[in-house]
Amino acid sequence: MTKQSDDDMSAFDTEKLENDKMLVMREFGQKLRRNVGKIPFADDVTASFYCAVDGKSPAFVKAILFGALAYFIMPADVIPDFIAGLGFTDDASVLIAAMTMVNRHITDEHRNKADAFLEKETADSDA
Repeated sequence: MTKQSDDDMSAFDTEKLENDKMLVMREFGQKLRRNVGKIPFADDVTASFYCAVDGKSPAFVKAILFGALAYFIMPADVIPDFIAGLGFTDDASVLIAAMTMVNRHITDEHRNKADAFLEKETADSDA
């Protein structure tokens, strides 16, 4: 039995990965900025973003995280984001599942970048 490498994309739809990546790169920052005070998992979603865009992250990690982040961005999902108190619960569930699958690849560096970004956004919104 041969072991697949971390960069083997044969199990993933590469077109979907590219579409998810384009969506995330285009809209993630705006979605996060609009909702930074509304979502309790902002640090996790931001660390996931930094892991997904990290050139050192394996391809399967990028595929999983870009898929979960694209779900976070999409306005039409199982529970619409505008429903107070519930809107982000499905997004959180998807992200937690994705992060659990790739947790060892989300490093302290990704978390530190997320903390710095969120501190800046919080300071800018308080100003």
